[in-house]
Amino acid sequence: MTLLDHPDAKAFILHWGEMGTHWGVNRSVAQVHALLYLSEKPVDAEAIVEALGLARSNVSTALKELQGYGIVRRVHVEGDRRDHFVAEGDLWEMLMRIVAERKRREIDPTIALLAELSERLKADPAAPAYLRDRVVRMHEFLATLGTWYEQVKVLPKSTLVTLMKLGGKVARFIPGGKQKG
Repeated sequence: MTLLDHPDAKAFILHWGEMGTHWGVNRSVAQVHALLYLSEKPVDAEAIVEALGLARSNVSTALKELQGYGIVRRVHVEGDRRDHFVAEGDLWEMLMRIVAERKRREIDPTIALLAELSERLKADPAAPAYLRDRVVRMHEFLATLGTWYEQVKVLPKSTLVTLMKLGGKVARFIPGGKQKG
């Protein structure tokens, strides 16, 4: 019996692929990740092709992208010359790697552009005030978010878990931080 013979494993992989499309990730990339995450042992690319019914080129591209995020790595299996792959099993580590890569690819370039635009707009007396205000506020917001991320990412995992479990209750520790409703 293979992993995909179990209906719940198959349901997870299909759903993860569907959710990937909502997160801006190619369906086959998300399905490869799901398969590797659920797999007990390292899996070679041909086995992924067979299990998911994907083209070899799609699997190769998916593996490269997942390795780029640092959530899948290549491993060698003794006695087998093929490359095998495993997914990061620590969910917090996986989350932190995904967030770091998304920040690097999406947020950092936006912060850099907004910084440049903010400076140009501040120096341009002909620029409409509302345009200058909105760009400057967006830059400040994203820069603050980036700074917050840099501070939070170095916290120990146990602290992050505690913060997450506290949820809105953490507001009690902030002056004027009462919860709404």
